[in-house]
Amino acid sequence: MSRILLADDDVVQLDLYRQILEIAGYQVEIALTASRTVRSIEKAPADLVIMDLRFPNALGESDPREGMALIRRIRDLGYRAPLIVLSGWPADLDDQPEERLVSRVLLKPVSAHELLDTIRGLLA
Repeated sequence: MSRILLADDDVVQLDLYRQILEIAGYQVEIALTASRTVRSIEKAPADLVIMDLRFPNALGESDPREGMALIRRIRDLGYRAPLIVLSGWPADLDDQPEERLVSRVLLKPVSAHELLDTIRGLLA
């Protein structure tokens, strides 16, 4: 059974995607913050990470730079498994160096079918 780490600051989104993935047979861990995501990967790397791009910055504002910093940190840890970004604003990543560090970018809301097909393709 593949282990997937879901990282998003939106509890509703996390719960929805967790349910979809668990029903599909995946073991799922969730992280509500960028720092928790890093700790989880350091502790036991997942087979695949699915993350939002916008996380709260020091002012509590939703900021794509936080997600880009998280992408760099994940790769700097030596994590080479697939990384999917789910975002309502995928253009935030366009032409950024971090764009090359992710496996797929999917637009929220993503259908369960598209998400599961993408995961299966990346884990095959």
